[in-house]
Amino acid sequence: MNSVSPSAAQYVGSGTLPSTSEQVLEPRSHFGHALLADSNKESSGEPDEVDRLKLKLMSAWNNVKYGWSVKTKTVFNKTSPLILMGQSYLLSSEDEVERFRLAFGSRVWLTYRKEFPQLEGSSLTSDCGWGCMLRSGQMLLAQGLVVHFLPLDWRWPECPQLTDVDFEVLRPRSPSRTAAISIPSFSSSWGTGMTQKQPSSIASEGLKRAQSGRLQSGREPQAEGLHRRVVSWFGDQPSAPFGVHRLVELGKESGKRAGDWYGPSLVAHILRKAVARSSEVQNLTLYVAQDCTVYKEDVIRLCDQRVLDSSSRSDWKSVIILVPVRLGGETLNPSYIECVKNILRLDCCIGIIGGKPKHSLFFIGFQDEQLLYLDPHYCQPVVDVTQGSFSLESFHCNSPRKMNFNRMDPSCTIGFYARSKKDFESLCSAVSVALSSKERYPIFTFVEGRGQDYGLDSYSGGSTDASTHIIPTGGLNGNKKRGSADEFVFL
Repeated sequence: MNSVSPSAAQYVGSGTLPSTSEQVLEPRSHFGHALLADSNKESSGEPDEVDRLKLKLMSAWNNVKYGWSVKTKTVFNKTSPLILMGQSYLLSSEDEVERFRLAFGSRVWLTYRKEFPQLEGSSLTSDCGWGCMLRSGQMLLAQGLVVHFLPLDWRWPECPQLTDVDFEVLRPRSPSRTAAISIPSFSSSWGTGMTQKQPSSIASEGLKRAQSGRLQSGREPQAEGLHRRVVSWFGDQPSAPFGVHRLVELGKESGKRAGDWYGPSLVAHILRKAVARSSEVQNLTLYVAQDCTVYKEDVIRLCDQRVLDSSSRSDWKSVIILVPVRLGGETLNPSYIECVKNILRLDCCIGIIGGKPKHSLFFIGFQDEQLLYLDPHYCQPVVDVTQGSFSLESFHCNSPRKMNFNRMDPSCTIGFYARSKKDFESLCSAVSVALSSKERYPIFTFVEGRGQDYGLDSYSGGSTDASTHIIPTGGLNGNKKRGSADEFVFL
């Protein structure tokens, strides 16, 4: 049984399907349960006391549902390579396990939160039960920002020790560590709000330093400052440029409200708007592919500073490319599993937002026939990121989880990052090779030219005020009663 919380339980809930009359169509297999949708009605006419009671009851229920933990172990194969963010780890020695721990624990982990400022137009102070796809999208963007601002070999110095994992290779070499790495679960290590270093953490300090060479060379304070700053941009407060409050606000332009469920394609467009309208990220743009196609000229026009501003000091903006796709009908087409693996092997890939039906996850790698992921389904108290010394502990996960490829929902959005024009050209070449297979239709394609058929200026960043573009409801056929997967081209 796979985990939905850091320490691990799977929760199966029944959600309310959205109305087919909503402005933005999402795939048939949707994510999130919209459990709180009724509580954000602006004109319910109910007394405030009733609203508050309903909110307290729902909050208590979500605290139980997304806070209860049951210990299970994720087993890692010591003979097969484990791929994480384009890097390979062969977990046949303690050094390799330690290298993996540092890489996994340094990923920014964003989960459900409770007791944050009330979302505008609703009475919600938590995103439990409905915000998992927004959180997965945040993690994808956070990974892109970490790659953009921090050294490639950066690792968080306070990287958490792993828990609920089984590296069987460690047992004969370390008899005292009978459970691979013996450390507390999330509930015990976070319950006091204090960080306690384990003996194994002290013993590995030298290795941590050796593997983070750039941080030793006097850049550690600067890197940690950037790390903290990036995390603060995803804080649960209205002023955070990529926080839930801002994303929900941008979602309103596509007919979504706080408490509604969001699909991976819609979240990609919301992230595009958030980046375009932020003042914090100046030398980065975000492009969302249309119709499973990346139009190279459109990306170049977004990134080439000379086109937009002749006085710009920089000739090229770095770019995050998001590609919404659907890898099958109701279930994942097994023919595309190898392509997904090839994509996750690439250094330029920053992850995939998707999950399993009604359960969003952020995929960051794989081993054999199982995907490695970060799970947002864990409710934590809000952290005040406006405080300069706010705790970073709850923004990093110490419990890696895996699931079989055949459980993957076919609707997903794939993310890539290119720092320079040369990197973009290399990305196009490497991804095209990764997508090549015996299948007649690739997952998506790169083509020359512009996507003028769908008004790309409003679609991929030309006008930040334009509404999110979704393929017109009559674009593929004339049947008005089609399913809700119309924004994707079936492969």
